[in-house]
Parts: sequence; structure tokens; C-alpha cells
Amino acid sequence: MREWLDDALFYEIYPQSFKDTNGDGIGDLKGIAEKLDYIKELGCNAIWINPCFDSPFVDAGYDVRDYYQVAPRYGTNEDLKHVFEEAHRRQMHVLLDLVPGHTSTECEWFKQSALPEKNRYTDRYIWTDKVWNAPQGIGNITGWLRGGYDREGACALNFFTAQTALNYGFYNKDEGCDWEQDMNDPGPLSTREEIKNIMRFWLSMGADGFRVDMAASLVKNDPESKGTIALWQDIRAFLDREYPEASLVSEWGDPARSLTAGFNMDFLLHFGPSHYPDLFRTDHPFFRKDGQGDLTDFWRIYNENYRKASKLHSLICIPSGNHDMIRMARFLDPDEMKIAFAFLLSMPGVPFIYYGDELGMRYVDVPHSVEGGYERTGSRSPMQWDKTVNAGFSTAAPDRLYIRQDTENMSVINAESEKQDPDSIYSEVARLIALRKEHEALHNWSTFRLISDSYPLIYERSGCTEDLIVAINPTAENRSFEGISAGEVIYSTFGKTLKKEEGIITLPPQSAFYLRKE
Repeated sequence: MREWLDDALFYEIYPQSFKDTNGDGIGDLKGIAEKLDYIKELGCNAIWINPCFDSPFVDAGYDVRDYYQVAPRYGTNEDLKHVFEEAHRRQMHVLLDLVPGHTSTECEWFKQSALPEKNRYTDRYIWTDKVWNAPQGIGNITGWLRGGYDREGACALNFFTAQTALNYGFYNKDEGCDWEQDMNDPGPLSTREEIKNIMRFWLSMGADGFRVDMAASLVKNDPESKGTIALWQDIRAFLDREYPEASLVSEWGDPARSLTAGFNMDFLLHFGPSHYPDLFRTDHPFFRKDGQGDLTDFWRIYNENYRKASKLHSLICIPSGNHDMIRMARFLDPDEMKIAFAFLLSMPGVPFIYYGDELGMRYVDVPHSVEGGYERTGSRSPMQWDKTVNAGFSTAAPDRLYIRQDTENMSVINAESEKQDPDSIYSEVARLIALRKEHEALHNWSTFRLISDSYPLIYERSGCTEDLIVAINPTAENRSFEGISAGEVIYSTFGKTLKKEEGIITLPPQSAFYLRKE
């Protein structure tokens, strides 16, 4: 089951910003289909498409209006089916972004739920008994929508005021709150079954699985996630029966819980307990050449989760970034990014590359928020393809683009130019991906053992046919380590040379090496 995950390497596509084929300034599904060869040539064989369902776009599509309909700005259901078919023709797989925790207030479900007359959607959302009753500190409810609707009560919110929380029940019910429903009450069970129906619809059309937004948020008053884990285990069992090849990736950031829940993979995220930002996104990230980073907490938690994931035959994903994070290039210069990719593409689990990170696309200082992006908006600027108008993203007038482009750098930072430059970030990433595919010890399931957790960073990857040592020195100084039996160098950044002398290896400044273990 899900054998395609064994060698999966994902590319995340933010559809608004990837490729516009009709000149309206917004990316579309035909643009994704058009650029599948680029993704395949880079070396990625799977894509994750951020939300593309019908939405008023208060939160860039994470406020779904209709789960069964592609947003018209992106095209049609037939266009999405075409993406599936074209991806499969290239032996690629596609994950859709599923938002099960909340909908837009414009969703027909919510409109019906907000009516005073009881109907099939009355219990689809979490409503209190009185509009004046909007209690604080209830589970992971972030706020309440009050007034404006004929129904008596306040409706729970998951984040923005336009995102009303779907009802999956409460694991622990508060005394005296009769409006809090049990997980197994008809309303919460109906919501769960509708999510299964949505999955059936898109999987039957050709999707290969889902990345699940806010996967830990569904059951309320569930501090240890026991109810939410049980819910996802039920959905996983349904998928195993009907769509055994379907993959689930969680936005949970806590592999110990998400993998137990039945997800195949969990991301290390910029929030939660993982200390992922210590790698690339702090005041002193580990991969900056000043050598002031500290991964003590990262490795403590990673090793614990790696052991649990291995027992569950599941995977941990370390992404280059995503649509919710400030771009890596805000914190690291191009040489530092190359060394960071040498790390990302030699770790176990499934790598995820955020569109444009393979080019070193910059964070764009945008003067105003776009579709709920706020500070995230600058990480969602249009893809930079070439040196033509709008960097090849769109033929629209520049002032009609979805988000302003990086006009200062796009003549140099673009796919066409970097593919022709052997020293570009793109070329380095493509080389690293090719090495990962070539060497069994670097594959997704090959084992991992940390040897040195600081400067230099050293770990061992082992497969059935070979053992490799990865040695990385991001700093601006020589770094040595004693006790490594290092053999042939199969990769080094910038053509640098590793010094080996009497059981001691010395890594030159800003270098990364893949070595055969003697």
C-alpha cells in the first residue's frame, strides 16, 4: 500500500502564484499542467497543490465555499482532472489541500445551519444555545461569530471570523453546556461522513491523497488529542478499505500523535514542539555562516519522533518552507541555502520543496496584505520563470498581478537563467536530488543515526547496499571531528576538499560532503 511514497519527493504549488495562462494575473490549473515537466526535470515526482476549491478567498482558499467545485479563477473540475492525468502520465502523484476543520461563512452548509428551523445542517457547526453565550477557553476554539443570523446562538470559529468551525464533537464536555455534543452524536458523525464523501469524490477523479490543514483541530476540548486521533484512525480505516494507495499528510507538527492517528507523514512546522525554525528561521539559524546556531532541542525532539515514526512505518517531512512561512532566502544567503539543501535532501522522510525555493526566490516586502496573508504575503509572490514580462508568470499588466513580484531580482533569480548556470541554487538542488535517487542510503526509508549534533553536523544514512556519512560545516571556519571512517567523497559543495588525517576529518568553511563509510 502507498508504495509510491517510498521514493516520493514533493514540490508545493501555491496555485495563485505559479503560472497564469489566461492573462488575468492569477495562476491557474492549466498553468500547473503546463509546468509539470519543469517539476519533473528538477527531480520531484509528486506535487502538493494548496487549496483550489471554490472560495471567497478571505484566507487564500482556506475558507472553502464548495468542496466539490474548483474555484473558477483556477479553472474547472475538468482542468483539475487533467492535472491528475498529466501528472500520472509522467509517473507523478498529486496531493490536494483538504481543509476539514472549518468552512467559509458563504458555504451553503453554514447558511442552512444558521437558519432557526432545524434541518440536516443544523448540527454541522458548533453553536451555543444563546447569542450572548460565547465562552472563553473552550478547547481550541479561537473565537465566536455572534449576530447577523436568525439562529439563536453564537457559532465557533477556528481562526478568521469568516472560518466557522465544523462540528466533530467534544472529547470532554463542560458541565452545564448542553450545546456541546459528543463525538458520536449524529451531527458530528454526519460531518465526519461528509469529509469521507469529499475524499471519495476527488480520489475517484484521480487525486492521490490529501495534505490536511489544521489536522489536530477537529475535536474540541481534546487536550491530549485522543478524540482527534480516534477520528483520523476511523478515516484512515475507510481509506485503507476503499483507496489503499491514498496518502495522508498532516499539518500537525507533532509526529508522535499524527502518525499514531494514521497519517503517513507529518511536517515539521514553524509552530509546535519540533524546533524546526532553529534550522533556517531564527535570528541565528544553524545554517548561517556565523556559527551561532543551536540544534540541541531540535535533535532531541527529532530523534524521539524518528524512533516513533520508524515503529509506525511512517515518515517525517522537513520542508524547505511553505506558504505560511517567511521564505528561507530572508534568513540565508545563496551559499548558505545550498548547504541547507544538502541537509534537507540527505535526511530521511519525504522532502518537500516550496515553489521558488529551488531558485532562492526572495521574500517580497509587500505594502499590504493579500487575501489574509499579512506577513505571509511576501512569501507568496509569483513564480519567476524567465526574463520576459512579469518574469514569465503572466501576460497581465504588472498592476493586475495577484501579488507584487520581486522586480529587483527576477532578472537573475528565475528558472530559465538558473537552469543554464551550473553554480546556481537550482543546479545544486537538481544535483542533490539526483544523488538522492542514485544512492539507496539516501532514500526516504533508509535509516538515520546522528553522530555529531553541532558544528560540524555529522550523521549516517544506511541502506541495504551502502552506508553513507553526511558531514556539513555551515560556518565560516574550519571544523574538525575525530573518529569517522570516511572513504570516497561522492558529493561536495563548491568543489571543496575534505582533509582526512589520522582518523580526523577537517571540513573547510561552508561545506557539505557525502562520503562512503569505510
